[in-house]
Amino acid sequence: MKKKILIIATNTNKYHGKDIATGLWLGELTHFIDVVESAGFETEIASPKGGQVPVDPESLKFLMADASVKSYANSPDFMQSLTQSKPIKDLQSIDYDAIYLSGGHGTMYDFVGNENLNTLIKDFYASGKVVSAVCHGVCGLLDVKAANGSLLIAQKKTTGYSWFEETLALRKNAVPFNLEQEMKNRKTNYSKAYIPLTSYIQVDGKLVTGQNPFSTKAVAKAVVELLK
Repeated sequence: MKKKILIIATNTNKYHGKDIATGLWLGELTHFIDVVESAGFETEIASPKGGQVPVDPESLKFLMADASVKSYANSPDFMQSLTQSKPIKDLQSIDYDAIYLSGGHGTMYDFVGNENLNTLIKDFYASGKVVSAVCHGVCGLLDVKAANGSLLIAQKKTTGYSWFEETLALRKNAVPFNLEQEMKNRKTNYSKAYIPLTSYIQVDGKLVTGQNPFSTKAVAKAVVELLK
């Protein structure tokens, strides 16, 4: 049987208190799928509530969407699949070999404090399976506890979307918190690329994190290597 990777995406389509659309950053899903499926792995998409995974319109704009992303966006079958994601509460880590938390600003609302997601990630990590996340998907790791009760990311080498990148994206006044600072508050060994918006990842054992959308392929390749 092929090894299967569980992908978690957001259900949130707007910044709270703002009339600004958000959602899944599409390339952070599709570039990951491209790499891992080319390597022979299967993928399955889930979300906190199940059902509709909204796509951030910013992720479809010029310079953000390459030919691969556009091909997915223009595929009726694929876009239909984003309306039928499985709810996290119905999933068990035993059915998968790795978990990947895809990004997009919506994750700042429905990944954080989600006990079903926290438990699922804890189970993956406790059973020696790969846990990975990119960009704002790293929000889903903030409050996950390891089997010994300590925070999973404490003292681990990690990365995630930086506050300077949030500033460049003109979203620092829209987001509910500073992800970089929240990671540092949890005593993780956070680091970031010298040049913002360039590919940068950290691998600490079975934990893989990527800084921004441009890190997605590198995260996927690291996951593939760990699963081989």
